[in-house]
Amino acid sequence: MIFEPFKIKNLNFKNRILRSSIGGRTSYYDGTVSSAFKNFEKRFAQNDVAGIISATISVHDKRTSPMEYPKLSDDRFVKPLSEAIKAVHTYDCRYIIQIGDTGGITHTSLFKQKEDSMACSNFFDFAYGYHTRTHEMTLEEIEETINNFAEAGRRVREAGADGLEITASKGYIIHQFLNPGVNARKDKYGGSVDKRFQFLEDIILETKKKVGNDFPIGIRLSSADYNYLPLNIRLPIRFPLKGWYFGNTIKEYLYYAKKLKALGIDYLHIDMGYGFINPKGNPGDFPLHEMKMFYNSNRHLSGKAWIRASLLNIIPEFILNPIMNIGWKYVPGISADYSKLFKEETGLPVIANGGFQERDFIEQTLQSGKADMVAMARPLLANVNLVDIFRQGKNLPDKPCTHCNRCPARTPLSPLGCYDLSRFNSQDEMEEQIMEWSAGSDERLSQNS
Repeated sequence: MIFEPFKIKNLNFKNRILRSSIGGRTSYYDGTVSSAFKNFEKRFAQNDVAGIISATISVHDKRTSPMEYPKLSDDRFVKPLSEAIKAVHTYDCRYIIQIGDTGGITHTSLFKQKEDSMACSNFFDFAYGYHTRTHEMTLEEIEETINNFAEAGRRVREAGADGLEITASKGYIIHQFLNPGVNARKDKYGGSVDKRFQFLEDIILETKKKVGNDFPIGIRLSSADYNYLPLNIRLPIRFPLKGWYFGNTIKEYLYYAKKLKALGIDYLHIDMGYGFINPKGNPGDFPLHEMKMFYNSNRHLSGKAWIRASLLNIIPEFILNPIMNIGWKYVPGISADYSKLFKEETGLPVIANGGFQERDFIEQTLQSGKADMVAMARPLLANVNLVDIFRQGKNLPDKPCTHCNRCPARTPLSPLGCYDLSRFNSQDEMEEQIMEWSAGSDERLSQNS
C-alpha cells in the first residue's frame, strides 16, 4: 500500500509517505525563509515523498524559537515562503504548512522577554522553556493569540500551500491549554475537559473564517500526554493527581478527536507525549551531549536555565546518562495502535508519526488499517532516498537511522543533518552530508540524492 495514492479532501498524494515536521535554522534572523529553507524542502520532494509537512512556523512575531526559524506573523513573510512552495510543487509533491506557538516553553531567545513566558497558567517546568516560571495569559492575550493563528492560516493559503496543519501537540501553547497537568484556569478556558478544549476550538473557528471551508485543515494531536516522561520537575502539583501525573490519556484525546471532526477538521496527525523532545514523540535515545550544548547556549537567560546547564555539566556522564535515559527507547511505529483508535472513532484520515522506518512494518501498519499515511523525519534525514529504497523492495537502507535523536536536539544550534558518526566512515563524510542539505545547485542535489 505504500505506493497507492491517497486523497485527503481535495489533496491527492501519489504515495503514503510524508516528510514530517522538522525545524532548523534555515531562515533569516527576522523569520523570513531563505534559499536554504527552499533547498532543504526541495530535496525531499526530489526524492519522491508524497508530501511535506513544514517545520512549525510561528504565528507570534516575538515568540519565535529558536532564532532563524520561520515565521508567518506578518504579510511580508508570504512571498518568500511561496517561492519555496513553488519549488516543492515542481516535483509533484504536496506542501502542508504547520503553524504553532511555543508559548511558555519557548526554547531560547536573543534576550529574556516576558512574551516567552506566556502560557495557560503559572507553572514551573524544569526541562522545557528557558523562563523560570510561566505567566498566566489574560483573556485579551488569549484573544490576540487566537487571531494570530487565524491570520497565519490566511497567509498559509495566500502562500500557495496545499493545506494547513495546526499543532496541538509538542507541549506548545495549544497543548498547554489541553493538558490538565499544567492548565489550572477556572474561566472559560480551563477547569473541565470541554473548557480546556475551548482555546483550540476558538482557533479553529476563527481560522476557518479566514481560509474558507474548501481549504484542507489538519490537527497534529498527541494521543496521550505521559506527563511523567521525560524525567522532569513540574510544579505546582495539580489535583487530581492523575491529571497532573499522566496528563490527558487516550480517552480524553478520542473525545477531543470527535469534537474536531464536528468542527470540520479534515485529518488527524497523531503522535505521543508532551513536550519537545520527549521519549514518546521521539522514540530512541536521549541525546545527552546535544542537550548539554543546547542548555549551555541559553543558560544566561534565567536562574533555572543556569542551574539546568550547570547540573548537566557537573554530574559525571556515567551517572547522568542512565538517569537521563529513563523512559527513552526505540519503539517501532509507537503511535500506530492509537492511530487506529482515532480512525475507528472518527472516520477521519489519520497520519501516524513516530518510529517508522522499516518497509514491512509500514506496509503492515497501512494494510491493517491503523493509519492511512505515515509521517517521518529522522529516517528521511538519514536517507533522503528512502522512498526509492522501498520501491526497490528493500526493507531498510544499508545505513538506517539509529534513532539517536541527535538531529532534533541539534537543530537550535547546528545545520540540519544526521549527526550520528557511527553511520559514516569518517567525520568528513558526515560533515559533507550535512552540508549537502542546503546546497543551492539542483544538479548537485540530484547527484547526491
